[in-house]
Amino acid sequence: METTIASDKLAALGHETRLAIFRLLVQAGPSGVSAGLICEKLQLAPATLSFHLAHLSRVGLINGRQEGRFIFYVADYAAMDALLAFLTDNCCQGAQCLPKAAPVKRRRAPAAR
Repeated sequence: METTIASDKLAALGHETRLAIFRLLVQAGPSGVSAGLICEKLQLAPATLSFHLAHLSRVGLINGRQEGRFIFYVADYAAMDALLAFLTDNCCQGAQCLPKAAPVKRRRAPAAR
């Protein structure tokens, strides 16, 4: 990834509202979230949301898809992965120094007795 592209993506996420939108979409998974639900969950005016969604889309962090009269937005996980890879490229000279970025092992629920 080029530095200017990474810089644009990071600048977009540097705004509190856009970061909240992006995190909401990341948590939602590949099915995405409708614009109306984003407004509701983050208590944003539709015009404000539209402005921020356009910015996130322009830098390639999210995608929208039309379903009937609704638009669903989804995080671009490949773009997020590429940005994280750019940020951590050659981190700590190849040593595992980022425990929170390491794969999370899910604990199994105890077996029913």
